[in-house]
Amino acid sequence: MKKWTLRSLIILPALFSLLSFPSYAEQFKTIKHSQVHYSAFNSAMLTPEVARQYKLKRNGYSAILNISVLDTSKLGTPAVDAKITGSSQNLLGQTRQLQFKQVKEGPAIYYLAEFPITNEEQLSFNIQVDAGTVGSGPIRFNQTFYVEE
Repeated sequence: MKKWTLRSLIILPALFSLLSFPSYAEQFKTIKHSQVHYSAFNSAMLTPEVARQYKLKRNGYSAILNISVLDTSKLGTPAVDAKITGSSQNLLGQTRQLQFKQVKEGPAIYYLAEFPITNEEQLSFNIQVDAGTVGSGPIRFNQTFYVEE
């Protein structure tokens, strides 16, 4: 039986978005010498094993924002440590501070934030990335979420 890693699950949403929404295929922003990749998805996409392993909620009314920071000035663009902070805001102007936790899986480093969602909820994300001399700056994006019953 294949063990699903967090890296595998991060790739799955990207593959789904490639098939469904070509404009969302590459969600990243270049800041100085860093490439900041981000994706947000319904936590129901996680397997029960991965949710348990990383202590993540897995249900149709919860989503996860995943951020990784890569150093483009080094061979192989390795993952780097960063400080990630941010918030989301819905169309009513309600703001929620996001709490990120760092996950290291081999050479990969991910920053994950969990948050509740409602069906067809449109959220605006305002994320601040601080990777020191590699690059620091804001990332802003919008996404609509759908609950999984």
